[in-house]
Amino acid sequence: MWAHRPWVGRFYPTGTQPGTELALYAQWCTAVEGNTTFYAQPTATTVDKWLRQTTDDFRFAFKLPRTVTHDKRLRDVGAEVRSFLNVIEPLGQRIGPVQVQLPGSFGPADLDALLAFLRRLPQDWPWAVELRHREFFDFSAAHRAVDKLCLERNIGRVVLDTRPLYAVAARSTAAIDEQRQKPDLPVVLDAIGSSPIVRVIGEDTVDGTLQGLLAWVPQIVAWLDEGRTPYVFVHQPENLESPGLARALHEAVAAKLPALAPLPTPPGQTSMF
Repeated sequence: MWAHRPWVGRFYPTGTQPGTELALYAQWCTAVEGNTTFYAQPTATTVDKWLRQTTDDFRFAFKLPRTVTHDKRLRDVGAEVRSFLNVIEPLGQRIGPVQVQLPGSFGPADLDALLAFLRRLPQDWPWAVELRHREFFDFSAAHRAVDKLCLERNIGRVVLDTRPLYAVAARSTAAIDEQRQKPDLPVVLDAIGSSPIVRVIGEDTVDGTLQGLLAWVPQIVAWLDEGRTPYVFVHQPENLESPGLARALHEAVAAKLPALAPLPTPPGQTSMF
């Protein structure tokens, strides 16, 4: 997300108008999940606006619309996928891995549909699939079949790290809802692809979330040393401090890799927290 109104007056200047947030977000972070595309395919006008509000080094890691992943469950969706790619194509090099986020009910019974879908994805686009059914994390035949195909076609498997969320008892209503909605799955890195995507789901406090986020620093450094391009996104139950947390992670990685390009300092900002 980027149009989170509680960030106005905190990460965005007071008086920031709706619709202008992306340009400000791009001063804090270098990538965004673009969760808005999960709910509806954007219009060409909207995509053009996103293009104008970002620079060439910014990346969108869009999600396929839920009509493809949740409603039709990857079956007979060729026209929908092509329509979506055609709409976002003007963003060019700003397009990062396109995410195929599947519901927790999508399991081994759907394996044939999943494998057929992955085989049909155009290989000139970057892809990542997020699975949430536990039997895709137990090294079963279904798990191995998905990993094998992903490795063959350089399709990454998104890592959903909910360990910080479940490390403490949920206190806020938002945290309780997060624990209901987000599965507690193992962290498996066998098929992360050339552009690993890690989604760290934190807890209510900044310190607890930051601790879980910084645990990824050694792995991120290793991926960068291997020539991979990792994407790391951080969420909190109410997402009040996410931009600052993301920058704190970048600074921690940069401390290990001084050659890492520094992030610009947003106007008027002197500290993250």
